[in-house]
Amino acid sequence: MMSNSPTYRPATLLVHGGVDRSPHGETAEALYLTSGFVYDSAEQAEATFKGEIEHYQYSRFGNPTVAMLEKRLALLEGAEACRATATGMAAVHAALLSHLKAGDRVVASRALFGSCHWIVSTLMPRYGIATQFVDGGDLEQWRAALATPASLVLLESPSNPMLEIVDLAAVAKLAHAAGAIVVVDNVFATPLLQKPLELGADVVVYSCTKHIDGQGRVLGGAVLGRKKWVEEVLQPFIRNTGPALSAFNAWLLLKGLETLPLRLAAGCRSAAQVADFLAGRPEIARVWYPTRADHPQRALAMAQMSDGGTLVTFEIAGGKEAAFRVMNALRLVRVSNNLGDSKSLATHPATTTHMRIGAEERARLGITDGVIRLSVGLEDPADLIDDLAQALTFASLAKAAE
Repeated sequence: MMSNSPTYRPATLLVHGGVDRSPHGETAEALYLTSGFVYDSAEQAEATFKGEIEHYQYSRFGNPTVAMLEKRLALLEGAEACRATATGMAAVHAALLSHLKAGDRVVASRALFGSCHWIVSTLMPRYGIATQFVDGGDLEQWRAALATPASLVLLESPSNPMLEIVDLAAVAKLAHAAGAIVVVDNVFATPLLQKPLELGADVVVYSCTKHIDGQGRVLGGAVLGRKKWVEEVLQPFIRNTGPALSAFNAWLLLKGLETLPLRLAAGCRSAAQVADFLAGRPEIARVWYPTRADHPQRALAMAQMSDGGTLVTFEIAGGKEAAFRVMNALRLVRVSNNLGDSKSLATHPATTTHMRIGAEERARLGITDGVIRLSVGLEDPADLIDDLAQALTFASLAKAAE
């Protein structure tokens, strides 16, 4: 195995980190498609289950290919330990429910992905866990909410889909004073653009389905944090509830990590160009992109992130009808609720990813019926701009002809 020297830079870690070669000496990571493992003796099996020796038992508990992915992600994140899961939502669910019990209290940013919002607003109260939402960008709301003891804080930054930025260091300080751990969904920033653990977070979660795979092939998730918490709190939950990542998906995610720096850099460059183009169009009411001067939290975003990311959010004047007209006129960009793909994808959050949080909550978050979330892929940015231009023009002409 390659040395885990801190002198290796991210691009090198993403190619070599965590590799555990079999005696055959394969170049690519080995794919262990097995449900179980055998022992040399009954005594070895007993010692394994007692925890006296290390030996793979069952792929629901651990698998060599999955372990390589976990080691590589931990090296990249600067975390002591990592556990991979079947999906990003399985990662969020495991990170939260492994830590919480009836009588605990959770404070969460209101700007969460729809399924994460459901877990906090609907599922946790069923188990006797008190929850409170705050506006993530408002430190005074965090301060007020965390004046009362809490067990866990959940947030995402930048948020989905409005790209709201949360002051991670300030919130972590408040949370720790209240007795809470801080769980950060870092999907939009990726491990390359933002390091929540360095800013005070305790746990980081990912949907590996997004940029880590980056090619729309497989589902996967990851939870990263301190070794003691991962092994004593998270691992028993994962072992016994079974959100296991398949070895095949882990292998594909390992391949995706190898090209993550190249894909992410290209996507960020293109997203910035697309955001600037959209800001100059009369059909667009507003554009959100973290590096633009008109983003209300640009200074904070640039203090926490090394680049703006691959997501651009914009609002079409004219509401849902106008937004649908533009999306339906796109030829290169496709309509999908996914993101972080090599292909550019457009989403209408109000009727898809954030539909079930309700109109009132969407209004509080600024998710109007005219908002479109654009995940910028690896196409030539000039072609993306041409496609957006023709769609906007077509939609305007069609509206005028009515």
